[in-house]
Parts: sequence; C-alpha cells; structure tokens
Amino acid sequence: MDSQGAKKTTRRIPRIGIVGGGPGGLFTALLLEQGVDRPINLTILEASSRLGGKVLTPRFKSNPVRYEAGAAEFYDYSTLGEDSLKAMVRSMGLHLVGLSGSGVHFAGRLITNLDDLEQQLGKGSRNQMAHFDTWARSAMTPNDFFMAGTDQGVHSAPAIRFDKSIPNPISPDLGRYIETMIHSDLATHASTTTTTYGLQNYLMNDPAYMRLYRIFGGNEQLIECLAARISARVLLSTRVLEVGTGIAGRIQLVLGCANGREQEEFDAIVLALPMDALKQLTFRGNHLAEAMEKHVRHHDHPAHYLRVTVLTDIPCCLNFGDDGYLMLDAFDGCCLYLEVGREAGADHSVLGWLIGGQSAEQMSLLDDEELVTAVLPTLPDQLSQVKDRVIESRVHRWVGAVSAVPGGWSPLSEAMRHRPAAKTHPNLLVVGDYLYDSTLNGALESAEHVVGWLTAHLDTL
Repeated sequence: MDSQGAKKTTRRIPRIGIVGGGPGGLFTALLLEQGVDRPINLTILEASSRLGGKVLTPRFKSNPVRYEAGAAEFYDYSTLGEDSLKAMVRSMGLHLVGLSGSGVHFAGRLITNLDDLEQQLGKGSRNQMAHFDTWARSAMTPNDFFMAGTDQGVHSAPAIRFDKSIPNPISPDLGRYIETMIHSDLATHASTTTTTYGLQNYLMNDPAYMRLYRIFGGNEQLIECLAARISARVLLSTRVLEVGTGIAGRIQLVLGCANGREQEEFDAIVLALPMDALKQLTFRGNHLAEAMEKHVRHHDHPAHYLRVTVLTDIPCCLNFGDDGYLMLDAFDGCCLYLEVGREAGADHSVLGWLIGGQSAEQMSLLDDEELVTAVLPTLPDQLSQVKDRVIESRVHRWVGAVSAVPGGWSPLSEAMRHRPAAKTHPNLLVVGDYLYDSTLNGALESAEHVVGWLTAHLDTL
C-alpha cells in the first residue's frame, strides 16, 4: 500500500513480434523502439540466414569489389517535402552520392533530348513526345507525385490501365521508346499497371519530381546500421508457418526452425513480408483466413526483376560517365547500371543489367551462364570491348519480389491496408512497400503508419 492506501500495480511488458527482417521489418523495429515510452519485448523473425531482404551488396569472389544485387538506389523527395528515408540515412552518418541517367539507347543510338529523338524517329515523334510530356505533367503535379498513395493524396488519374490513358496520337516507335524508358522501373508493362503508377515512373526522370541517390560503399550499409541500432531479439532461419488466435486475445505463431516446429504467442504481430512470402503463410480460423485472403487478393500483382552483373578489368565506361545508368531497348526495356568510381583508384568497372517484367520472369529459368551470354550483346557499341574483358559474373533472381500495381487497382485507406483483419484481430498489422510504391521509401512510410498505431494503442496490448 502507498500513502493513499492504493495498491501499486506493475504494467505488463507487451510482446510484439515482427515477421520479416527486410527493410520494412527493420524500419518498424527501429521506429518502435525509438517511439515507445515504456519497455517492450520485441522479436524479429526472419526465414533466411540474413537481414536485409532486397537490399543486398555482396562482393565478387575474384576481386573483393562490391556491387548492388538488389535495390540499386533510393528516391529523394526532399525538394517536395519531408523525406523520412533520406533523413534517416543521413542521421546514420552514411555518405550519399547522387545517381543520374545518361539517356535511352534506342535502335542503336543514345537519345538524351528531343533533338536526338527527332533525328532518330522524326519530327512527328518529337511533337508527339512533347504532347505526351505536357499531358503527364498536367495529370500529376509534383505535389500529387509526393502525396500519391497516402489518404491525403490526389489521385489525378482513375484506376485504369496506363496504356489506355495515354493520349493519342502516339506512333508505335514512340510507344516503344516510352516503354523502354519506364519498363524496368515498372517491372511490368503499361497494359498491366495503373495510370497513376505509370505516371510516377515516367515523371521520376524529371528532377522537379524526384532525384536518385545511393550510399557510398554499398546500400547494404543501411541494413547494417539499422541492425546495430535495434535491441530486439532476432531469430534468423526461423520461418513462420501459421498465424492464429492464442490465449486471451494474443496471436499465436507456429514456427519452423532448426529444432522443428515451435509455438510463440505475442500481444501484437507485424507481418513485414513481401507478397510472395505472405501468400505462403497459413492463417487459422475462418475470419482471419478470409480477411487475409481478401488482403492478398487485392494486393497480389506480382512483378519481377532479374539482375545480371559483370566485373570487368576496364577502369572506366568511356563516354557514359563514371557512375550512373542508361536505359536499353533490349528485353522490352532494361536498365544498365555503370558502377564505376565507387572506390578510389579503381582499376575495374562493374556493369549491371536490371531486367524487369515478363522478360525477367521468363529469363530467370535460364542458368547463369546463359543469362550472361544473353545480356552482353545488348551493350552499346561504345562498350562492346567489355564482352571480352569480363572477369566474373553474378546473377540474382527477384521473381515476384515487387508489385506491378502498388496499393491495388483501387487503393484502400491506409488504416484498411495495414490492419486487414481489424474486426477480429486488431493487433495484427502488415507493413510492405507493395502498399505504396514498391520502394524503400514506401516501406518506411508503411512502417511509420504501423508504429504510430502501435504506440497509440500500447496500453491496450
């Protein structure tokens, strides 16, 4: 008893589980630990043997040279408003380097402006391109671009196919040129995504809408910094098999690990998984199973990536700059990254092909050697000598790893996106870039929403 005769009580420490140790899960863990005003028991469960998901910066075997095997860049929205990801990266003391493109290598010529386009495709195509660009900017302003995906966002175009909204006339050649520009960013075709998402991936080439950057020394440093700042219990090589109702309103997980099947119960669960992994979970109970099946059905629009990277003994990439990218008209439009100058005094260069969409899905069935043989002939003439100067090659397959229609054809409110079974399982939340824009920025925005809800409801857990 205290001086007033009231019995002292000790608040129970809530147990929160985060399923998935990729960027979304790590963002959620860090923001949650930073945002709570009381102790929590936090666990991260990761099926693989590493943290980081699609952020991966390995080294070649023959030479310890780093290269990006997953997410190659970050999106910079800081000129339009608050950019949480850029602020977080900077707060960790990481050095940022701008990333820019050299143009589109189309039909054997590098096109960097309207004059180049006119010389290659004619004056009619130039006029059509100018008209298309004017339409795109009027359909989505920089502010619309910045707010897209949020409850406050202005959906400047209806949820229809991107190819159906493009104004006429567009010649077949110009249509292929525009598709080449944006195909690897979409990881799908204009006929299988929304007007909003198509506009975003076209306008991102304009600095007025967005800029790109990378982390000097490798993007995976972000993952290392996140992991170092988190005190949560981390269980690697631990796959969540089933999700169901536990005792007293808790959520029960059935785990597959080295010791066989185990069970753990939590007061709240955050499923920070890509869609292809989320679909593999079994949800017990009719209400939960129906709610999660509806969530998956709404958001399941798989898009695909394939990364083929080669190390060469050529120290520079001639006329294409030291560190950037250009688009190629091969494989329906792919991105060629020129990873040069990432280390002082480098006597090598790294070239990486990012192939997207149906081409990536089909080509992923080829073995590594066949893939390298397929990509090398697509190099522009100025880089043709690379074909005979390859020291080592690597292939990374990301089939089904991103969304072709982030948020779905008819985006739900942020609350409905993140708590798909709110009526029966209010403490089951989801985090994912597929809810916003298939970027790390979207993953962080999703994590911010979930952490805001959890911190506001911590006393009810």
